[in-house]
Amino acid sequence: MEIGIVGLPNVGKSSLFNALTKAGAAASNFPFTTIEPNVGVVSVPDERLEFLTKTFASAKTVPATIKFVDIAGLVKGASQGEGLGNKFLSHIRSVDAIVEVVRVFDDKNVIHVHGGVDPDNDISTINTELLLADLDLATKALERANKERSKDPYVLKHIRGLGKAIEFFNNDIPLRTKLELAVELEEYGFLTAKPLLYVANVSEGSADISAIKAHAEAEGAGVISINVKAENEIVELPESDQAEYRSELGLKSGLDEVIKAGYELLGLITYLTAGPDESRAWTITKGAKAPQAAGKIHTDFEKGFIRAQVYAFEDLKKYGSEKAIRDAGRLRSEGKDYTVVDGDVIEFLFNV
Repeated sequence: MEIGIVGLPNVGKSSLFNALTKAGAAASNFPFTTIEPNVGVVSVPDERLEFLTKTFASAKTVPATIKFVDIAGLVKGASQGEGLGNKFLSHIRSVDAIVEVVRVFDDKNVIHVHGGVDPDNDISTINTELLLADLDLATKALERANKERSKDPYVLKHIRGLGKAIEFFNNDIPLRTKLELAVELEEYGFLTAKPLLYVANVSEGSADISAIKAHAEAEGAGVISINVKAENEIVELPESDQAEYRSELGLKSGLDEVIKAGYELLGLITYLTAGPDESRAWTITKGAKAPQAAGKIHTDFEKGFIRAQVYAFEDLKKYGSEKAIRDAGRLRSEGKDYTVVDGDVIEFLFNV
């Protein structure tokens, strides 16, 4: 999973990136500190994986990972190349989901490109630029499709779909709210079709995120609040002290919150494999069948799929071993039509 972190300059994008990845990206009190995107890969925290490693005495633990991309700040006119607009748009087009950082905190020592804190206006500025970029892309794509117009149903279908998309963009409607059309036009990489999570960058005295919630509800997006400044201070502490400090401040882990919301937005779940060699977490799309899940390990597993030996992680915690699970009748043999569930521990049997 690759997540792009975007927002206006000086809203805390790079600070959030640093808190999530501990990458030490530059974060300063002036626009465009980030020019080329900063990239950080982090492990997805999963207590289940730690338990499996101990239970099986695994030689190696391999968690799922997320790539975060800190993208240059966006300004009004980016869709026409203002600021670092063209770079911004090219970098964001490659990610799976967007985290849009919105400034809610008020700090006279940190300048705001619009002169004052206004979450509603900031969101409108960024979303307008994304819509304009998509409108330009759709218009050009429709022109090309019309030149290639024929009796080919595929081309005709795209002409109709692009026409609908242009109508939505002209009416400030992001494509993520039109799921069927977004899937139909997936190959074009429209920015407003990508899952979106708003991160309200708050301080202790700034809890009003009603404007952000209203946008999220209207746009089919998610929203969470993170005190980015406090988060950066916490992640600098020894790991053994972080949980206690969070408890004192009443703060959840920013990384955990972003990952949880990201998985929900993208419709992802985790299944697990375990043994003496390694315990590993695998990320798949919710609703995936057993052969598709096997294919995440190797294409041969999917091609030669025979069956899956499955039990729930919670049963392992309850019974203590695979043998006890088997004796209790909780180990299942599942076929090609089995839909994998989050937390399944699976051994795939295959023949190539």
